[in-house]
Amino acid sequence: QVQLVESGGGLVQTGGSLRLSCAVSGRTFNNYVIGWFRQAPRKEREFVATISWSGREAEYADSVKGRFTISRDNTKNTVFLQMNSLRPDDTAVYYCAGQTRLFTTVQDAYAYWGQGTQVTVSS
Repeated sequence: QVQLVESGGGLVQTGGSLRLSCAVSGRTFNNYVIGWFRQAPRKEREFVATISWSGREAEYADSVKGRFTISRDNTKNTVFLQMNSLRPDDTAVYYCAGQTRLFTTVQDAYAYWGQGTQVTVSS
């Protein structure tokens, strides 16, 4: 069984930064594509960023391009989401998710999910 645990969320002012971490355990981490998704109050969950198993490919939602960076450390079984220039509309619960099938932004392809971490950006 694969387990994903997010950390690093919190309260930050507009323009600030946070770094989220997703620790993965239970299976061969190097085989997993890891994505970040978020769900704001009264909205559907949406794609944020994803990174390939090697770390050489990454995709971002248009709303976060140039502000967020996804990376992974395969020696530590951890994926990071560096979030800069945060805005109030980034406020959401952020989830990391994993799967081994293909490099995709489609959340239905992700089989394993963490519990989420709250990010709140004050204006």
